Amino acid sequence: MNLMPEFSHALVVCISAIFTQNILLSYFLGLCPFIGSSREIKSALGLGAAVIFVMTCTCALNWLVYHKVLVPLHLEFFRFIMFIIVIAAFVQFVEMAIDRLSPSLYQKLGVFLPLITVNCAILGASLFMVIRDYNFISTVGYGLGSGTGWFMAIVVMANIRTRLNNDAIPKGLQGAGITLIIVGIMALAFIGFTGVLAGK
Repeated sequence: MNLMPEFSHALVVCISAIFTQNILLSYFLGLCPFIGSSREIKSALGLGAAVIFVMTCTCALNWLVYHKVLVPLHLEFFRFIMFIIVIAAFVQFVEMAIDRLSPSLYQKLGVFLPLITVNCAILGASLFMVIRDYNFISTVGYGLGSGTGWFMAIVVMANIRTRLNNDAIPKGLQGAGITLIIVGIMALAFIGFTGVLAGK
């Protein structure tokens, strides 16, 4: 059985999920933890890495749950509940692992680490996987690409925000205002990749 076409499709899906279909900058999913944790580069790196890991693993697990359990039993309408249960359980595992391995990072991330559970980007990736009818390999590629795209966006934003700390910003634009303007400009930049790669 030749798996090369499947792997090449998964690679295209992965790259397009990073650039042309960035889950944050194209669909604006996961903005709350993105804005909250992009003040410092270290916390942005930590949360971004956690999102990559969680999104890749939960997309794969949710594909298995959907296609091997829900579809054979004709219970597809339970996918929202099942996806949320899988995501919540996996995030709990990641939270305990980070608390054990890096307590300082765990303290810096604070409330935003458990908020990965309700990060709509994580659930959105699993739902897009179902809507687009990806196979398992493409689903893993999409989860990895979506997580990497989110990671890249939050690290870039953290770098920009740390540089803006010493600059004179009008009072009315300080905080969330200037952050949302930067997100809009970043989204416009990523729109320039549209049409280069289509990972449908």
